[in-house]
Amino acid sequence: MKQLIECVPNFSEGRDMSVIRTITDEIEKIEGVRLLDVDPGAATNRTVVTFVGTPDAVIEAAFLAIKKASETIDMSRHHGEHPRFGGTDVCPLVPISNITMEETAVYARKLAERVGNELDIPVYCYESAALLPERRNLANCRSGEYEGLPKKLEDPAWKPDFGPARFNARTGAVAVGARDFLVAYNINLNTTSTRRANAVAFDIREKGRPVREGNPITGKIKKDQQGKEIWEPGALKACKAIGWFIEEYGIAQVSINLTNISITSVHEAFEMSCVKAMERGMRVTGSELVGLIPKKALLDAGRHFLVRQQRSIGISEDEIIRIAVKSLGLDDLKPFNPREKVIEYLLENKADKKLVGMTAEGFANETASESPAPGGGSVSAYIAALGVSLGTMVANLSSHKAGWDERWEEFSTWAAEGQGLKDELLFLVDEDTRAFNRIMDAFGLPKGTDQEKQLRSDAIQEATRYAIEVPFRTMQKAFEAFRIIEAMVETGNPNSVTDAGVGALCVRSAIIGAYLNVKVNGAGFKDKPYFDGLLARADEIITHAKSMEEKILGDVNRKISGS
Repeated sequence: MKQLIECVPNFSEGRDMSVIRTITDEIEKIEGVRLLDVDPGAATNRTVVTFVGTPDAVIEAAFLAIKKASETIDMSRHHGEHPRFGGTDVCPLVPISNITMEETAVYARKLAERVGNELDIPVYCYESAALLPERRNLANCRSGEYEGLPKKLEDPAWKPDFGPARFNARTGAVAVGARDFLVAYNINLNTTSTRRANAVAFDIREKGRPVREGNPITGKIKKDQQGKEIWEPGALKACKAIGWFIEEYGIAQVSINLTNISITSVHEAFEMSCVKAMERGMRVTGSELVGLIPKKALLDAGRHFLVRQQRSIGISEDEIIRIAVKSLGLDDLKPFNPREKVIEYLLENKADKKLVGMTAEGFANETASESPAPGGGSVSAYIAALGVSLGTMVANLSSHKAGWDERWEEFSTWAAEGQGLKDELLFLVDEDTRAFNRIMDAFGLPKGTDQEKQLRSDAIQEATRYAIEVPFRTMQKAFEAFRIIEAMVETGNPNSVTDAGVGALCVRSAIIGAYLNVKVNGAGFKDKPYFDGLLARADEIITHAKSMEEKILGDVNRKISGS
């Protein structure tokens, strides 16, 4: 599997998009890198860029971007709301796929060394790439900001990890790090007061606020017996926050960095901010996402708010995310398009969803065309998806049936299980076609030399094995749907019992259709013991499926007739 890392450089320019474009053009030059997001902010005068790729390609693209920024951004003329000390202020690397944090840190240091040596820019390594413990925290590295950098560079304790220990007025310094996925997230307040926004930030951030004698704002900071300042921690772990005023929007915000969303989630940060703002006479009006977010964070938020409403969480992914966007007020300041902000959506290859992305009419027309794919395997998986969708629909209707309020969670659980099966079966719709194409590709390999013939034969057998396994998986997943459908016939909304019955008919037909594809695809498979064993398991599924269909339809007919 290919290793992937994400790079999220922050450039100290958010107003002149021609400058940002020259920087992002450098990133897009590099093969193996995909530019995902460019998020400029006029008030902060800062742009967050996100791109993903293989490690070496990302390092090359990051170096070229930092180089171009050093040529086009003059820090001596920079002003903005966000803390900063360089034209490329920070450049973190984030492990995404098949790579450890330790490996990512090695790449970060490699990039830092090259920037320091070749561009003559002071570089500090932070977070997991830090070479000194006190430099793990970005705030320590950036303390004093650009204006304090000349004095900082004179201090031997703050000699850069790479590059010269001298002030360059044009470039400033850069922090290069390796870290977990960070969500940059702003809470919008109905105030213009930076001081009040800061108060909320101190309430929620892990660091908290210093304990003072007398006046809580101007009083002298208390110290312990060792002379260390005493701090009162805030409400949220893995949370950094400050308050600021955004002239562009005319409001104050709590600017939050969530450094580990498995510890403090986006919705937990939002709700705690709401509580602390209310305690101080303010109201949260919405929130703003800076850069990208993992899909799970929005799905978790959507499910959280649905549960708070005692509503079923067994609805589509798109609908759950829509609930999250509305609940968090992510469209408060400007339109929010999840397709442009969720990292998994940006990494999607639309070709991977050729069939399920079609309209119902388009799918039927494609099936009826001269093309051999989609064929019976894809159609079987789609019929199964429709069958489980009907069972899921009954669960969702039952979850908010009048008089059944206390049973919402029971039906929500069934609906969520159904959604998971539906999603997997929809994946198998296209996967069956991809399996067929793999066989065609294998048959197209050269067969001149003995070695080529052997490679071609091996490729055909491997592709055939997969073409057997995909419809068998459709059989297995479709059979799991009977459990949901049976439960909905027995305990679900009686007004929808026939919908569940149709679902059972779809599932049985899908299983038999997929079974036919298992048999025909395995006709030329040489590993007979493997195929015979799989076929025996498939025969068992067929037998049980026919029995389940008969039972469920009997129950449906009895309920219709009132017997």
